[in-house]
Amino acid sequence: MPFEYIPIVILLALSIAVGIIVLLLGRYLGPYRPTKKKGEPYESGMIPYGPGTRQMPVRFYLVAVLFILFDVEVIFFLPWAVTFQKLGLFAIIEMGIFVTILMTGFVYLWKKGAMEWE
Repeated sequence: MPFEYIPIVILLALSIAVGIIVLLLGRYLGPYRPTKKKGEPYESGMIPYGPGTRQMPVRFYLVAVLFILFDVEVIFFLPWAVTFQKLGLFAIIEMGIFVTILMTGFVYLWKKGAMEWE
């Protein structure tokens, strides 16, 4: 094994050891009194009822995916803003193309009704 990787191996071993030590200390030094009540599922202070899985309308997932998609695309504005002055006219043209493609997708989804909340 190359010597350059030894610090990474040491760091990995130390982090695993610290994790195991913390878990063991908490288990053996802390109070451990399991009861039936503590073992029951808990959700927002309410007693759970019904099946553990419920069907959700696809609309919720669609809105969540679209939000993540457009949110991640907006992240690309920061590096552009930081290097804007160095790149000059090239940066403006590239960002114009990027925003045009992004807005085309947004308008397409809007016209298809993906943004409607029924």
